[in-house]
Amino acid sequence: MIETPSTPPTLDRVEAVARAAHAGQTDKAGRPYAEHLQAVAEGVRARGGDQDQIAAAWLHDAVEDGRLTARWLDEAPLTRRTKDIVLAVTKRPGEPPEAYAARILDTPGALLVKEADLAHNADPARLAVLDGATRKRLAEKYARMRALLGLG
Repeated sequence: MIETPSTPPTLDRVEAVARAAHAGQTDKAGRPYAEHLQAVAEGVRARGGDQDQIAAAWLHDAVEDGRLTARWLDEAPLTRRTKDIVLAVTKRPGEPPEAYAARILDTPGALLVKEADLAHNADPARLAVLDGATRKRLAEKYARMRALLGLG
């Protein structure tokens, strides 16, 4: 997908790869998944994130959702820091939330990406279109993760 193995791709190229990887995928509200990726990338940028963090924001769910493989990520011409952030925010099957949060906190740059992800996931307008039980479950899940990450 990314052609030049020796230089990190531009953010436009990372965005294109992420959009292609998530093509056809929708979120819980039935919206194109790329809208979430864009919101997280914009949230990282608005919070002062750098190029590595913005690239990681575009790719933050790609491995977790099985859209790109861990091998693809390992071989991609991304910076080591971008790869580390993507891996840090990738939940592992059966992983306790405490271990997930600890990995994020231990990885430089990952907290900002997860903060932007949580902010978009917990957006009241986004949650409002879900059924009551799902909305309540997700709101509690996001609040717990914010607490584990020290985000208040």
